Amino acid sequence: MTTETEEPTLTVDELAARAGVTVRTVRFYSAKGLLPPPVIGPRRVGHYGPGHLARLELIDELQRQGMTLAGIERYLRQLPTDLTARDLALQRAVVASWAPDAVEAVSRKELERRAGRALDEDELERLAALGVIERADDRFHMDPGLLRLGVELIDVPLTHETVLAARTVLTEHSRAAAHALSRLFRDAVAERDPTDVRSLSAHMHPLVVQALLTTFQRSLKEELREWLARPAQDAQDAQDMPDTQDR
Repeated sequence: MTTETEEPTLTVDELAARAGVTVRTVRFYSAKGLLPPPVIGPRRVGHYGPGHLARLELIDELQRQGMTLAGIERYLRQLPTDLTARDLALQRAVVASWAPDAVEAVSRKELERRAGRALDEDELERLAALGVIERADDRFHMDPGLLRLGVELIDVPLTHETVLAARTVLTEHSRAAAHALSRLFRDAVAERDPTDVRSLSAHMHPLVVQALLTTFQRSLKEELREWLARPAQDAQDAQDMPDTQDR
Protein backbone atom coordinates (compact mmCIF):
# COMPACT_ATOMS: atom_id res chain seq x y z
CA MET A 1 0.00 0.00 0.00
CA THR A 2 1.33 3.44 -0.94
CA THR A 3 1.36 5.97 1.88
CA GLU A 4 1.85 9.71 1.86
CA THR A 5 5.06 9.32 3.86
CA GLU A 6 6.59 6.83 1.41
CA GLU A 7 10.10 7.79 0.44
CA PRO A 8 10.68 8.64 -3.23
CA THR A 9 12.22 5.52 -4.75
CA LEU A 10 11.49 5.73 -8.47
CA THR A 11 14.19 6.65 -10.94
CA VAL A 12 13.23 8.87 -13.84
CA ASP A 13 13.01 5.81 -16.11
CA GLU A 14 10.71 4.00 -13.64
CA LEU A 15 8.54 7.08 -13.19
CA ALA A 16 8.18 7.51 -16.95
CA ALA A 17 7.24 3.84 -17.38
CA ARG A 18 4.64 3.99 -14.59
CA ALA A 19 3.09 7.17 -16.03
CA GLY A 20 3.17 5.92 -19.62
CA VAL A 21 5.32 8.80 -20.89
CA THR A 22 8.89 9.17 -22.07
CA VAL A 23 11.84 10.23 -19.95
CA ARG A 24 12.17 13.22 -22.23
CA THR A 25 8.59 14.25 -21.36
CA VAL A 26 9.31 13.98 -17.62
CA ARG A 27 12.37 16.18 -17.97
CA PHE A 28 10.47 18.66 -20.14
CA TYR A 29 7.72 19.00 -17.53
CA SER A 30 10.34 19.38 -14.81
CA ALA A 31 12.06 22.15 -16.76
CA LYS A 32 8.71 23.93 -17.21
CA GLY A 33 8.05 23.73 -13.47
CA LEU A 34 5.07 21.37 -13.85
CA LEU A 35 6.81 18.74 -11.72
CA PRO A 36 8.62 19.44 -8.45
CA PRO A 37 12.31 18.53 -8.42
CA PRO A 38 13.26 14.99 -7.46
CA VAL A 39 14.95 14.03 -4.21
CA ILE A 40 18.65 13.70 -4.93
CA GLY A 41 20.11 10.53 -3.44
CA PRO A 42 23.51 8.86 -3.45
CA ARG A 43 25.55 9.23 -6.62
CA ARG A 44 23.47 12.30 -7.48
CA VAL A 45 20.58 10.15 -8.74
CA GLY A 46 17.15 11.80 -8.62
CA HIS A 47 14.29 9.82 -7.06
CA TYR A 48 10.56 10.41 -7.51
CA GLY A 49 7.58 9.48 -5.36
CA PRO A 50 3.78 9.05 -5.45
CA GLY A 51 3.25 12.82 -5.70
CA HIS A 52 5.25 13.04 -8.92
CA LEU A 53 3.31 10.14 -10.44
CA ALA A 54 -0.05 11.62 -9.40
CA ARG A 55 0.92 14.99 -10.90
CA LEU A 56 1.90 13.37 -14.20
CA GLU A 57 -1.47 11.59 -14.28
CA LEU A 58 -3.25 14.88 -13.62
CA ILE A 59 -1.32 16.54 -16.45
CA ASP A 60 -2.28 13.66 -18.75
CA GLU A 61 -5.96 14.08 -17.83
CA LEU A 62 -5.81 17.83 -18.46
CA GLN A 63 -4.35 17.13 -21.90
CA ARG A 64 -7.16 14.64 -22.59
CA GLN A 65 -9.61 17.47 -21.94
CA GLY A 66 -7.89 19.48 -24.68
CA MET A 67 -6.09 21.92 -22.39
CA THR A 68 -3.01 23.59 -23.83
CA LEU A 69 0.36 23.53 -22.08
CA ALA A 70 -0.11 27.17 -21.07
CA GLY A 71 -3.54 26.31 -19.67
CA ILE A 72 -2.08 23.38 -17.73
CA GLU A 73 0.60 25.65 -16.28
CA ARG A 74 -2.06 28.12 -15.11
CA TYR A 75 -4.20 25.32 -13.65
CA LEU A 76 -1.32 23.80 -11.68
CA ARG A 77 -0.17 27.19 -10.40
CA GLN A 78 -3.59 27.68 -8.80
CA LEU A 79 -3.31 24.46 -6.78
CA PRO A 80 -1.97 24.53 -3.20
CA THR A 81 1.70 23.58 -3.06
CA ASP A 82 1.22 21.00 -0.28
CA LEU A 83 -1.23 18.70 -2.10
CA THR A 84 -0.65 15.01 -1.42
CA ALA A 85 -0.82 12.25 -4.02
CA ARG A 86 -4.40 11.53 -2.89
CA ASP A 87 -5.34 15.22 -3.24
CA LEU A 88 -3.95 15.22 -6.77
CA ALA A 89 -5.90 12.04 -7.56
CA LEU A 90 -9.06 13.82 -6.44
CA GLN A 91 -8.21 16.74 -8.69
CA ARG A 92 -7.78 14.33 -11.56
CA ALA A 93 -11.16 12.73 -10.85
CA VAL A 94 -12.77 16.16 -10.92
CA VAL A 95 -11.09 17.02 -14.22
CA ALA A 96 -12.14 13.66 -15.70
CA SER A 97 -15.76 14.43 -14.81
CA TRP A 98 -15.73 17.50 -17.06
CA ALA A 99 -15.93 15.33 -20.17
CA PRO A 100 -18.50 12.71 -21.22
CA ASP A 101 -17.91 9.21 -19.86
CA ALA A 102 -14.59 7.97 -21.23
CA VAL A 103 -14.54 4.23 -20.56
CA GLU A 104 -11.58 2.38 -22.03
CA ALA A 105 -11.21 -1.34 -22.77
CA VAL A 106 -7.77 -2.56 -21.71
CA SER A 107 -5.92 -5.82 -21.10
CA ARG A 108 -5.13 -6.98 -17.57
CA LYS A 109 -1.49 -6.05 -18.10
CA GLU A 110 -2.46 -2.51 -19.12
CA LEU A 111 -4.94 -2.27 -16.25
CA GLU A 112 -2.21 -3.17 -13.77
CA ARG A 113 0.17 -0.72 -15.39
CA ARG A 114 -2.40 2.06 -15.03
CA ALA A 115 -3.08 0.98 -11.43
CA GLY A 116 0.65 1.06 -10.66
CA ARG A 117 0.62 -2.44 -9.15
CA ALA A 118 -0.33 -6.08 -9.68
CA LEU A 119 -3.97 -6.89 -8.91
CA ASP A 120 -5.10 -10.29 -7.64
CA GLU A 121 -8.54 -11.80 -8.33
CA ASP A 122 -10.01 -10.57 -5.03
CA GLU A 123 -8.89 -7.01 -5.75
CA LEU A 124 -10.33 -7.18 -9.26
CA GLU A 125 -13.66 -8.31 -7.79
CA ARG A 126 -13.64 -5.41 -5.31
CA LEU A 127 -12.90 -2.90 -8.09
CA ALA A 128 -15.77 -4.37 -10.11
CA ALA A 129 -18.12 -4.14 -7.12
CA LEU A 130 -17.15 -0.49 -6.70
CA GLY A 131 -18.04 0.19 -10.34
CA VAL A 132 -14.47 1.12 -11.26
CA ILE A 133 -14.00 -1.74 -13.75
CA GLU A 134 -16.24 -4.14 -15.66
CA ARG A 135 -14.92 -7.47 -16.83
CA ALA A 136 -15.58 -8.58 -20.41
CA ASP A 137 -13.85 -11.86 -21.30
CA ASP A 138 -10.12 -11.10 -21.28
CA ARG A 139 -10.62 -7.30 -21.34
CA PHE A 140 -11.51 -4.79 -18.65
CA HIS A 141 -13.67 -1.73 -19.21
CA MET A 142 -12.44 0.94 -16.84
CA ASP A 143 -12.86 4.64 -16.10
CA PRO A 144 -9.34 6.15 -16.08
CA GLY A 145 -10.41 8.96 -13.77
CA LEU A 146 -11.64 6.53 -11.10
CA LEU A 147 -9.04 3.78 -11.32
CA ARG A 148 -6.41 5.33 -9.06
CA LEU A 149 -8.99 6.20 -6.40
CA GLY A 150 -10.43 2.71 -6.65
CA VAL A 151 -7.02 1.16 -6.08
CA GLU A 152 -6.55 3.37 -3.03
CA LEU A 153 -9.96 2.27 -1.74
CA ILE A 154 -9.22 -1.45 -1.88
CA ASP A 155 -6.30 -0.83 0.48
CA VAL A 156 -8.46 0.96 3.06
CA PRO A 157 -8.73 -1.20 6.23
CA LEU A 158 -12.53 -1.45 6.06
CA THR A 159 -14.71 -4.41 5.23
CA HIS A 160 -15.99 -4.82 1.70
CA GLU A 161 -19.55 -4.36 2.97
CA THR A 162 -18.66 -1.04 4.64
CA VAL A 163 -17.04 0.30 1.47
CA LEU A 164 -20.08 -0.69 -0.62
CA ALA A 165 -22.44 0.89 1.94
CA ALA A 166 -20.40 4.10 1.75
CA ARG A 167 -20.63 4.00 -2.05
CA THR A 168 -24.41 3.66 -1.79
CA VAL A 169 -24.64 6.67 0.53
CA LEU A 170 -22.48 8.78 -1.78
CA THR A 171 -24.42 7.70 -4.87
CA GLU A 172 -27.83 8.42 -3.35
CA HIS A 173 -26.89 11.84 -2.00
CA SER A 174 -24.96 12.91 -5.10
CA ARG A 175 -27.94 11.97 -7.30
CA ALA A 176 -30.26 13.93 -5.02
CA ALA A 177 -27.96 16.95 -5.22
CA ALA A 178 -27.67 16.61 -9.01
CA HIS A 179 -31.46 16.40 -9.34
CA ALA A 180 -32.04 19.48 -7.15
CA LEU A 181 -29.36 21.52 -8.94
CA SER A 182 -30.67 20.44 -12.34
CA ARG A 183 -34.16 21.65 -11.45
CA LEU A 184 -32.74 24.92 -10.12
CA PHE A 185 -30.77 25.65 -13.29
CA ARG A 186 -33.58 24.43 -15.56
CA ASP A 187 -36.02 26.87 -13.98
CA ALA A 188 -33.45 29.67 -14.24
CA VAL A 189 -32.94 29.23 -18.01
CA ALA A 190 -36.44 28.11 -19.00
CA GLU A 191 -36.98 31.09 -21.31
CA ARG A 192 -33.58 31.00 -23.02
CA ASP A 193 -32.63 29.69 -26.44
CA PRO A 194 -31.69 25.95 -26.43
CA THR A 195 -28.24 26.77 -27.80
CA ASP A 196 -27.57 29.14 -24.91
CA VAL A 197 -28.78 26.50 -22.47
CA ARG A 198 -26.34 23.90 -23.83
CA SER A 199 -23.48 26.41 -23.69
CA LEU A 200 -24.35 27.35 -20.11
CA SER A 201 -24.56 23.68 -19.13
CA ALA A 202 -21.09 22.96 -20.53
CA HIS A 203 -19.70 25.99 -18.68
CA MET A 204 -21.41 25.18 -15.37
CA HIS A 205 -20.55 21.47 -15.27
CA PRO A 206 -16.91 21.75 -14.06
CA LEU A 207 -17.81 24.63 -11.72
CA VAL A 208 -20.60 22.65 -10.05
CA VAL A 209 -18.41 19.54 -9.70
CA GLN A 210 -15.62 21.58 -8.12
CA ALA A 211 -18.09 23.30 -5.79
CA LEU A 212 -19.57 19.96 -4.71
CA LEU A 213 -16.12 18.51 -4.06
CA THR A 214 -15.02 21.54 -2.04
CA THR A 215 -18.23 21.59 -0.01
CA PHE A 216 -18.02 17.86 0.68
CA GLN A 217 -14.36 18.06 1.73
CA ARG A 218 -15.14 20.86 4.19
CA SER A 219 -18.16 19.03 5.59
CA LEU A 220 -16.18 15.81 5.96
CA LYS A 221 -13.34 17.60 7.76
CA GLU A 222 -15.84 19.15 10.19
CA GLU A 223 -17.48 15.78 10.85
CA LEU A 224 -14.12 14.08 11.41
CA ARG A 225 -12.96 16.89 13.68
CA GLU A 226 -16.09 16.55 15.82
CA TRP A 227 -15.87 12.75 15.84
CA LEU A 228 -12.21 12.70 16.88
CA ALA A 229 -12.80 15.36 19.54
CA ARG A 230 -15.78 13.50 21.08
CA PRO A 231 -13.78 10.78 22.93
CA ALA A 232 -11.54 13.42 24.49
CA GLN A 233 -14.57 15.45 25.56
CA ASP A 234 -16.28 12.35 26.99
CA ALA A 235 -13.15 11.52 28.99
CA GLN A 236 -13.00 15.09 30.31
CA ASP A 237 -16.68 14.98 31.28
CA ALA A 238 -16.10 11.70 33.12
CA GLN A 239 -13.26 13.26 35.10
CA ASP A 240 -15.40 16.27 35.99
CA MET A 241 -18.31 14.16 37.29
CA PRO A 242 -18.48 14.01 41.13
CA ASP A 243 -17.73 10.67 42.69
CA THR A 244 -21.03 9.46 44.22
CA GLN A 245 -19.92 6.03 45.35
CA ASP A 246 -19.33 7.13 48.98
CA ARG A 247 -22.54 9.11 49.28
